[in-house]
Amino acid sequence: MGRYITRRLLLLFPTLIGIITLNFFIVQLAPGGPVDQMIATLTGQDQGGATSRVAGAQSGPQAMEMTDSVQTQYAGAQGLDPELIKAIEKQFGFDKPLHERYFKMLKDYLLLDLGESYYQNRPVLELIKERLPVSISLGLWSLLLVYTISIPMGIAKAVRDGSRFDAWTSGFIFVGYAVPSFLFAVF
Repeated sequence: MGRYITRRLLLLFPTLIGIITLNFFIVQLAPGGPVDQMIATLTGQDQGGATSRVAGAQSGPQAMEMTDSVQTQYAGAQGLDPELIKAIEKQFGFDKPLHERYFKMLKDYLLLDLGESYYQNRPVLELIKERLPVSISLGLWSLLLVYTISIPMGIAKAVRDGSRFDAWTSGFIFVGYAVPSFLFAVF
C-alpha cells in the first residue's frame, strides 16, 4: 500500500505538467483565440472591457481605418489598423514566440501570478480568494450531506440484500446517476 501511494504521489507532478502543457497548446493553437475574439468585437457591434483597454479612444469606426495593404493571419482583421492589431497581440502576449509564452506561463503559475481578469479588471488570485470561503463551505456541507445519507443507506442495503428496500433504493440510485448533476443543483 505504501508503494502504491508513493508511486501515485510521484506521478502527480508529471501528470500536472502534462495537463498544463496540453491545455496551453490547445488554447494557444486553436482558432478563435483571444486576439481573434478581440478583432471580432472591434469589427462587430459591442465592445467589452478588454477591448476598450486596448483600443482606447480608437474604438468603433475610428479604429477601423481601411488599409488594403495589410496582410494578417487573422481572418477578420482586414481593414483594421496594423498598429491596433499589434497592440492586441501585445496585450495577450502573442507578440512573443510560443515557447516563451509557455515558460512565462509556468513561471507565473509557480509564483501564483494567475494574471488579471479581463472581465472584472482585477487579479484572478484576488477573485479566487474572495470566493474561496463560499466554495469550501458548499463543498463541506455537500460532503457532510452525502456521507450522512450514503453510509446509513449502504449499511441498510447490505443488511437487507435482495429485499424491496434494496430494489427501490437501487432504482432510485440509478435514476439519480442518470439525471445530470446540474439539474439536482437547480432543484
